[in-house]
Amino acid sequence: MQEYEAERLSAPQLAAMRRSLTGGRGALTRRSLLRASGAGALALGGLGALSACGIPPAAREGDGAAASDDHSAREKRVTFSNWTEYMDVGEDERTRPTLQAFTERTGITVKYTEDINDNVEFFGKIKPQLAAGQDTGRDLIVVTDWLAARVIRLGWAQKLDPANLPHAFANLSAQFRSPDWDPGRAHSYPWTGIPAVIAYNAKATGGRTVDSVTQLLDDPRLKGRVSFLSEMRDSVGLTLLDMGKDPASFTDADYDAAIGRLREGVERKQIRRFTGNDYTADLSKGDIAACVAWAGDIIQLQADNPDIEYAIPAAGYVTSTDNLLVPARARHKTNAEKLIDHYYEPPVAARLAAYINYVCPVDGVAAELAAIDPAMASNTLILPDGPMAAKSHSFRSLGPQEETAYEEKFAALIGA
Repeated sequence: MQEYEAERLSAPQLAAMRRSLTGGRGALTRRSLLRASGAGALALGGLGALSACGIPPAAREGDGAAASDDHSAREKRVTFSNWTEYMDVGEDERTRPTLQAFTERTGITVKYTEDINDNVEFFGKIKPQLAAGQDTGRDLIVVTDWLAARVIRLGWAQKLDPANLPHAFANLSAQFRSPDWDPGRAHSYPWTGIPAVIAYNAKATGGRTVDSVTQLLDDPRLKGRVSFLSEMRDSVGLTLLDMGKDPASFTDADYDAAIGRLREGVERKQIRRFTGNDYTADLSKGDIAACVAWAGDIIQLQADNPDIEYAIPAAGYVTSTDNLLVPARARHKTNAEKLIDHYYEPPVAARLAAYINYVCPVDGVAAELAAIDPAMASNTLILPDGPMAAKSHSFRSLGPQEETAYEEKFAALIGA
């Protein structure tokens, strides 16, 4: 219980999460407004015929949460909680083809609920049961990396059985394989990745490319027409990279230097404001010439405005993840693992990626996605190629005291 008490969110952490809910990642639609023109072309029968074979994964080490009695063999069902608009739907907007295909192939029914609207709010729903060692009523959940790290650290996520995850182990993209908060993915698998890169309006920049944080902060031609995100990990992470520091291994001094660099941009009025995803309208109009942006927003904007461009800084970019976890005491752990593995088979992963338009963490889906929408298959914001993936960096996990101190400094910077 003492460890649980130590994990209570501080005032700065809660303020940061409220920013996320109202304008940041928590407010993202979780799916591009675009629809793949051929999204319905992937026949359900094709999904149902997928092979169950795969490469047996190596054993993993590490202790997970105390396992519950697994009722999967007797109770052929699984309860899955996810974010809204984070699952493919059929042409009638009522069916969910990839879930239906899973049930037809395995006989396991899925109770799918879109009851996650914000990480903090959802954590508040389930933590009383988790803290009491009780079943939450959910076998599978999707939460963002910082919360996944906390749930795992508290011992509230079950260790996954690699024997039930042959496709997941074989097909997980290298860039997502070993986050510092879950080495070797012993307790989690990513549902999708969320990159933060640089976007600019080519008309507003006079045709000039903007491809570095240094340009955002120092180019006088951009003065007053630059925005950064109100998500600390994205804005500070990109600034750290621009300063030659790794977001996965920086020190307190590095963090303070990055905050100082951004503060200079504020004081010189180079930075217009820090935003949630409300930067999109200003960027499209050209009031914001260049900014730190989320990849999913860029894909949407480019569909309507040919002047919107993006750049991957030579120093790299920051990617966060939303992640699948099996909560402690879940009744149907094996069934949940089979469902995770289902979404790591390329035809299934392609169908999902075509609908939600975020980074697909599954290797080998290019041909499948090309059959649905060739433009998506060639878009490195959805399917990063080798050079793109090599530039992706994760912001390291933070302890409670460290996160409080960092969020306090960032809140003072952005005036939150």
